[in-house]
Amino acid sequence: MTDIEYAWSALDGDPALVARVSTVVREGALQGRLPVRELARACVGVCALAAAELGAARAGRSDVPEARVDDGAVGTAFVSERHLLIDGRAPVTFAPLSRFWRTGDGWVRTHANYPHHRERLLRALGPADCLDVALAERSALEVEEAVYAAGGLAVAVRTPEEWAAHPQAVAVAGRPLVERERLGTARARVLPPLDGAPPAAGVRVLDLTRVIAGPVATRTLALLGADVLRVDPPGSPELPDQHADTGFGKRSAALDLARDRAAFEELLASADVVVTGYRPGALDRFGLSPEALLERRPGLIVAQLSAWGAYGPWGGRRGFDSLVQAASGIAMLEGSPEQPGALPAQALDHGTGYLLAAAVLRALTERLREGYGGVVRLALARTARWLTDGVVARGSGDLTYDGPGPWLAETDSALGKLRYALPPVAFAGGPGDWARPPGAWGTDSARWI
Repeated sequence: MTDIEYAWSALDGDPALVARVSTVVREGALQGRLPVRELARACVGVCALAAAELGAARAGRSDVPEARVDDGAVGTAFVSERHLLIDGRAPVTFAPLSRFWRTGDGWVRTHANYPHHRERLLRALGPADCLDVALAERSALEVEEAVYAAGGLAVAVRTPEEWAAHPQAVAVAGRPLVERERLGTARARVLPPLDGAPPAAGVRVLDLTRVIAGPVATRTLALLGADVLRVDPPGSPELPDQHADTGFGKRSAALDLARDRAAFEELLASADVVVTGYRPGALDRFGLSPEALLERRPGLIVAQLSAWGAYGPWGGRRGFDSLVQAASGIAMLEGSPEQPGALPAQALDHGTGYLLAAAVLRALTERLREGYGGVVRLALARTARWLTDGVVARGSGDLTYDGPGPWLAETDSALGKLRYALPPVAFAGGPGDWARPPGAWGTDSARWI
């Protein structure tokens, strides 16, 4: 089974449609020890196929347009945050305290890009200028537990064998790549037929995600015509450069879910999709569990993203791509015990983001045919397992990736002049770029267009 066949099967897609995907293989794209290029190609390929399938279904056609995956476009998009320029300025991708640190018995990886994560890290370990000494006196597991207890983010760097024996890895291994569940029996809002519009035109998406994976998924849905409204707490802005990279095609509103509840419920009342990317359970107190959402909005599609999965001993933990790489053995596979390494892209984030978008698109197609909504769930740790254990490394291609140039574009925006990576999701008759650049964070009205 090829990687695209495997991913399409995980989405419960018709196996016959895989033949509609063609690939352009380019040597040099996303080079690493692990088959990152193959994983990236598969994630984007099934996303394009799911978009083409939805477009055909909404247009009442039996023939699904051909999807095309080019390693050049994929390799460029998977590091979109590195290619972004804002008025000629390169973005800040990692804060100084987000890195590998030596401990008394190995290494830990920390994440402190957000101010509150930095504050919690230092609360657990002491002043920033003394971290090297403080960490060298502790074991990696001690640091991991101390920082998480303080609400911060640090993960011991494990070998693949150590991770495989961990209870969370065992829990992850028992789950499918894409979890799908139907909740409720009420029928959903009927989407109007397409009239030359993109596949997701008229679909209303509430975006409750942060950082990369979730925003990549909703950025892709926006590319395909969905009205995507990102909603964030007023006092917790997204990192500006991250917002610039993943805000294409979307609108951004600040909304206090406790004080502005009526406004949120009005949005939910006519939403088709809610995408969440906070740690499992974090939004439940606001009545945003899948069960509560579907009770209030029958026929809704709820897409949930997490780092470690919503199960197992780490089911309630925060996490990011870099931390999952460290815990799952990827950092050791890409580096060594003397110096851990990293994938050539934040491929767990980007790959899971495209898979999440594909899962939503497939759920929309099934809802169109059967009338019901439901829940889809993905986890970075499960994508990591696919990369380390399941992705099939193929032979070389006839073409070479000579750089990102053909897959970069420029546009003016409210944030300044942007250079950005073009979307890699491509199919016959599909859009080649987003309809709008990102706007300033939190400045749009909390309403549907």
